[in-house]
Order: sequence, then C-alpha cells, then structure tokens
Amino acid sequence: MSEVNDFADLLDEGANGIRHSSSSVAGDWRFQAAEFAKGAAEMSVEFGKGVRDVVKQTVLREDSLIMKKFKGPCQKLFTRLRFLNEYLPEDRDPLHAWTVIACVSILALAVLTVNMCGTSIIPLVNKMKVHPSSASIILLPDGRRMAYQEQGVPPDRARYSMIAPHSFLSSRLAGVPRVKGALLEEFGIRLVTYDLPGFGESDPDPKRDLESSALDILHLAYAVNVTEKLWVLGYSDGSKHAWAALHYIPDRIAGAIMLAPVVNPYDPKLSKAESRRIWGKWTLKRRLMYTLARKFPRLLPYFYRRSFLSGNHGELDTLLSVSLGKRDRAVVEDRTFQDVWNRNIEESVRQGNVRPFVEEAILQVSNWGFSIGDLNGRNKYKGDGILAWIKSLFNPAQKRLSGFFGPIHIWHGDEDTIVPPSMSDFVQRDLPDSILHKLPYEGHFSYFYLCDECHRQIFTTVFGHAQGPLIVNENRGPVEEVKENGEAICSSAAANEENPPAFAEEDDKLR
Repeated sequence: MSEVNDFADLLDEGANGIRHSSSSVAGDWRFQAAEFAKGAAEMSVEFGKGVRDVVKQTVLREDSLIMKKFKGPCQKLFTRLRFLNEYLPEDRDPLHAWTVIACVSILALAVLTVNMCGTSIIPLVNKMKVHPSSASIILLPDGRRMAYQEQGVPPDRARYSMIAPHSFLSSRLAGVPRVKGALLEEFGIRLVTYDLPGFGESDPDPKRDLESSALDILHLAYAVNVTEKLWVLGYSDGSKHAWAALHYIPDRIAGAIMLAPVVNPYDPKLSKAESRRIWGKWTLKRRLMYTLARKFPRLLPYFYRRSFLSGNHGELDTLLSVSLGKRDRAVVEDRTFQDVWNRNIEESVRQGNVRPFVEEAILQVSNWGFSIGDLNGRNKYKGDGILAWIKSLFNPAQKRLSGFFGPIHIWHGDEDTIVPPSMSDFVQRDLPDSILHKLPYEGHFSYFYLCDECHRQIFTTVFGHAQGPLIVNENRGPVEEVKENGEAICSSAAANEENPPAFAEEDDKLR
C-alpha cells in the first residue's frame, strides 16, 4: 500500500513540475523580450551620446574649419534673434528649446512637401441617392409586382414592339441609353423596359430561373397590350434573358437584337481555344467572381456589400471588376455617361437587397436549361423514344418545328474587355443563321451608349428604311400603310378580327 502511495506522490510531483516548467517558459519569454527592448533602448542612447561627443571633439572645436568660418556670423545672427527668447518659458534652456522647435519644423515641412508632391488625389465620397418612385406597375399571375417603363410611340401606332431586359447592376432606366424619342418615332418603335425580380421597383422571385424570366416577358407583353409578335433586345449579360425568351416563347418573338451578348462561360460546347480566349480577357478579380458564383455563391454578398451595395458610388471598372480599353475609358469619363450610369445604379440597388444580385450571378454560370444551339430551327418528332421517331418517318404530321426561326442580329466590339468577342464567335458557330456584325476599334460601351448614329444604324439594319408609326384610322384602328391612290393595304384592326391571337392557348402550353 505504501508503494502505491509513493507512486501517486511521484506522479503529482511530475505534474506540478510540468506546470511549473510551462509557466516558467512563458515567463522567461516575456522577460527576455523586455530585457531585449531595454538593451536596445540603452544602446540607442549610448550611440547618441557617442555621436554627440564625436561632433564636439571634431566639428565644434575652436580650431576647426567650420567653427572658424561660421562662429562669427552665427553669433551675430543669434544676437539679433535673442529677443525671441522672451516668448519661451523661463525654466527652459533656449538652446534646447530652439533645437526642438527647429527639428519639429523641419519634420512638418518634409511631410507637407511629400503630400503636395504626391500625384494621387483622393476623390470625394459620392453618396447614392434614393429617388421617388417613377415606374408603372403590373401585377403578375403569381402575385408579384413588376415595374416597367415605356418609350417611343403609343401602342396603337407601334409598327414594332420591343422589350429589353436589363443587365447586371442595371434597371429599367437603361433600355437603349439616351436613345432619342424622335428616332423611335421615325421607325415606329415602342420600347418597353422592365426591372428584373428584386431590382428597382420589382418584387423578388424566390423561384427565379431563366424559364420564369421568359414567362415574365410574356406576361409583360400581355399586360401592355402587345398583340403582335415582339422583338427582344439584349445587352451584355441581360442577353441571357433574351436567349431564354427565344427558347421558351419562340412563337411570340419576331426577332432579336443582341449587343455584346453573353454565353455561359462554363458551357460544355465551348472549345478549349474559345474558353481560353474568353477567360484570358478578364481580370483576375472578375475570374474570381465567376468562380465564386459557380462554387461558393455564399461568399458573394461580402464583396457586393463592400462595392455597389455600400451606399457609395465607385469607379465603374472597380464595380464590374474589369479593365477598360481606350475607347470605353473615353466614354465612361464623359460627364453625361456618368450621370446616366450613376442614376441607373441608384435605381438598381433601390431595395438594398443583395439576394437578387447573387441570383443573377448564379444564373450566368449555372445550367441554363438549354444551349444556344437549341435555337436552331429544325424538325422534331412528337413524343419521346425510338417508337415515336419511327412513326414520324412514315407520318410527316408527327413532325413539328422546333427552335427559333426569326432573325438574330448581333453587334460586338473587337476591343470589348467585359464580354469578350469570342463569345459572339461561339454563338455564330453554334447558331449559323445568326448575323454577326463585328465592330473594329469599339468596346463594350462605346457603340451602344450615347451614340445617336449607332442607334440609327442598328434600327436601319434590322427594320430597313424608316416608315414612321402606323396611321391611326378613327373608325377601323391603325392602318399599316396607304397606297398613293388612298387604298389601304392592311388594317391591323381587321386583321386581328380575322386572326385573333391565341394568347390563352400559348400560356396554357407554357404552364
């Protein structure tokens, strides 16, 4: 029993020794650090004293060359400035006090000189403003509110109706930036723009995807009384919603105007060379944002709240994580562009909710539910499986048309660093019927923003010669065109009576 007690006492002593040694090690580390600091301070003081003694023995000696030349003039100067000693405290040594004052003055002058010579100018913080509500509102079938805006000719005089979904960090106010109302009237265009779910004044959509985005366009067309086929205009990453409309509601789309359209950078149909050219155009931060949206979307709110959701305006290339080219740089530095851009961002972040922006980023890099090549017009047999295919071989009625058969016009600047031109090259390769207009020396903003001649060129290419709005006949409604002898070629009212649009049937199919 005594041996067991001795062994327990030995263990207790060992444990106490370990605790004592660990505490002593920590105490020794702090003691050594403090002693090192004290030693360094003492060495600095002794070094200063040594320098002072060397100066006294060499420079300040009576027989030194410096004292012989400067002692007399300095004594005369000090004699004249002796009256300044009256402003010093009586208990202070004048030599010591003026030495301190001179050192502080030299240091302050050096700091001011460095700040004045610096080339960097810190801009003033530009706070975002909250503007009064200005949108028209419709109620969607699921109870959400959608905000929209109309430009151009009235509905009864519209020769062409166009709906434009906006891009990331944008709103319904974008549309065709600063397009002239006279130009829209000259071509008879009715332009409708709207806020995506959660942007501007539109309600969020918890079940949002590209198919629901296409249905939003369809419901908007019904609500604003677009009775004929409509055109979609997609700019930048807002074009993915236009692509969705071409895929999900092709029977309601007359054609598409795409400016710097995006594709999914993770599309499996992209070749290695195309993918390399696309990713190589982007900055490291932009590539990081796409990677986060793809794999770690929960980290995006951290970056968004520190940039465009911070309540302050910032530099465009910083907000979009891009490096602008020369043409785009010249455009974004224009005061008019800055006013348009800042107002658009303020409307975009009106709700201060980060979730819609995260959803928009995820939509860009996730599976779209279709590929660009699916828009190619082709015959497709009804039903699934080999049996349905065999039946379609012997019965042509079993076949139906699939895809989009209308015109698709694409404009893309060769110097675009935000949406690389390789994306449009991929679209044309995957969608051979599309018409690609390459723009030498143009960037992402330089062709579409604040360019009246560019807007006219786009409308002329797509719609041909300007024919003006439809002529309104008080009795029969709008008349499309009148011959020289006064005979009406087509009355849209009569045409609608003969061929009423089956909107309800299309909506049921989509549902």
